[in-house]
Amino acid sequence: MTNNILIYNTLSRTKEVFEPINAPFVGLYVCGPTVYSDVHLGNCRTFVSFDLIYRYLLHLGFKVRYVRNITDAGHLEGDRDEGDDKFAKKAKLEKLEPMEIVQKYTLGFHDVMRLFNALPPNIEPTATGHISEQIEMVKQIIDNGYAYEVNGTVYFDVEKYSKEHNYTLLTNRLLEDLLEGTRVLGGQDEKKGRLDFALWIKAKPEHIMHWPSPWSVGFPGWHIECSAMSNKYLGERFDIHGGGMDLAATHHTNEIAQSQACNHTQPVKYWMHTNMLTVNGTRMSKSAGNGFLPGELFTGQHPLLKRGYSPMAVRFFMLQAHYRSTLDFSNDALDASDKGFKRLMTAIALLNKLKPSGEKSGLDIQDLEKRCYAAMNDDFNSPVLLSELFEAVRFINSVYDGKAVVTESDLALLKKLMNNFVFDILGLQQEIPQSNDINKLMEFVIKLRNEAKAAKDYATSDKIRISLNEMGIQLKDNKEETSWSKI
Repeated sequence: MTNNILIYNTLSRTKEVFEPINAPFVGLYVCGPTVYSDVHLGNCRTFVSFDLIYRYLLHLGFKVRYVRNITDAGHLEGDRDEGDDKFAKKAKLEKLEPMEIVQKYTLGFHDVMRLFNALPPNIEPTATGHISEQIEMVKQIIDNGYAYEVNGTVYFDVEKYSKEHNYTLLTNRLLEDLLEGTRVLGGQDEKKGRLDFALWIKAKPEHIMHWPSPWSVGFPGWHIECSAMSNKYLGERFDIHGGGMDLAATHHTNEIAQSQACNHTQPVKYWMHTNMLTVNGTRMSKSAGNGFLPGELFTGQHPLLKRGYSPMAVRFFMLQAHYRSTLDFSNDALDASDKGFKRLMTAIALLNKLKPSGEKSGLDIQDLEKRCYAAMNDDFNSPVLLSELFEAVRFINSVYDGKAVVTESDLALLKKLMNNFVFDILGLQQEIPQSNDINKLMEFVIKLRNEAKAAKDYATSDKIRISLNEMGIQLKDNKEETSWSKI
């Protein structure tokens, strides 16, 4: 096992050797959900990916402080500090207090994360719980000369900042290109520059969520919350900041600018971003009509789905693609993942039944373990890891069928390897165990089939096997017994 991990850093656009700032402590911050609606699959993919990263760092012995925020204030409909606050709009539609909306969807988010078997973060701060920290950060940015106040709203001065720092450092885009893609300021616009963004926004009289500040009764801009909370819990400079790739161009770019302007240092050593989701090759979105929620994926109650898939099968599906690769949802791909997940779980169940059967194993387990670590050390390459684990699956099946042998020491190492990588690192888990009634029923059916085989009534024996297969149950024979599993 080695701690020599390579991480693709969005900031440098290369793979870098992971060297924590204060090893063995690791500061990990991931942009959490905006809780005014049900969590979408893009969020889930990001959080499953960083759950994998978090699990692996813990497995290697790092002391990780994992912070994942909850956005529950200050998120306007547009990225240009315009439109209604999404929480207030939702609260008005449902005739609820904004914090009732927050509570409802935060609990729903936690429920989904539990279904995906994602470990909870060490700290889960909320924007509304850290208004004072955001106000203090805005004060410091103003004092340092990178922000200005107009009629109670405070804006970050991108032009002033860009004269001294590279504002587009994270995306490597030209500032001129950003300006060309931004509307020309009208006479009623308060901002000095087209790219300036709000740090604090003066609330309109009808705005529900607002707090007092030195500039006005208002609410924080969206971007300042992550800078303030990461600074509080991880310090002015920390190791890893993650999120979806859609956050890089605006949210994370502005986070870097705010933190640099406040603390005179780059806030993050490694920026990591997950790629987008597609459905049958088309980008997933509500407007395209091809977006679906986790609950719809689990139940299959969506026009694009022919059936539902278990949370573990979906997690397995997500892990089959590298976190930086596009993940395409289709019924065929989900079906294949479902079968692959069940095949993996069946092999692990068989592994516990294996007995040492030779003086030299048919597979070099130590070499397999090295390859598994090598996959994870190469930018957390879960698809390569899974391919290595399925070599172990083939070996387990061969040993169970009496076609290969395994030594006592290798059997112990193989059990440890599968437990470490399948359960602890990949975060997969066995589905809910079958009830005793089903187990007893299957024992009875298997007994009838065995009696038919003993009587050489192969027609009946085959009929039982084929019928069970059509119902999604697979029988597996070996010299000692017949086992069963769901397909």
